[in-house]
Amino acid sequence: MTDRDQYTPGPASGAQVRKDGEKWTLILVRELRHSPEKVWQALTEPAHLREWAPFDLDGGLGKVGTVKLTWMGAPTPLETRVTRAEAPKSLEYGDIRWELEALGRGTRLTLWHSIDRRFISWGAAGWHICFDVLDRFLAGEPIGRMAGAAATHLDSWRRLTAEYAKQFGVETSSWAPKPAQES
Repeated sequence: MTDRDQYTPGPASGAQVRKDGEKWTLILVRELRHSPEKVWQALTEPAHLREWAPFDLDGGLGKVGTVKLTWMGAPTPLETRVTRAEAPKSLEYGDIRWELEALGRGTRLTLWHSIDRRFISWGAAGWHICFDVLDRFLAGEPIGRMAGAAATHLDSWRRLTAEYAKQFGVETSSWAPKPAQES
């Protein structure tokens, strides 16, 4: 059995939402035991992002400019503008903003992600799992990316979605994701 097979995320926590009509902002906070510089590298470099993030891109996110970002399961890339890249403190692109704050020898990582309210609990569950995978990757114990359709079929993703929906006072979407494609 691999570490990935044994992976089970903890309970839904460290999340809140700010409501603005149909677009809501998901705010997730995670304390990582790694330096802001190391976390910054994982947030901005394509090779690192491929280990944990729910998207691929054609360039780095460490400087202001345009990249093509492809969300897992999406058919086409989106031209996405990096509007702020202040290493190792703040990063903004598209509907996403990251803040990194030194916390002892580690980092408090805060994510703001604007999401359609119907899918806010899905986003929280997905990012929760991505943060777990990121933490293990940074610790030198990678378990491989779990994002997109592959993540939505995990029992733990369904559990997290329900827990976050309850916390946020929303219903989970009745739309079912397509099964993951076998390669």
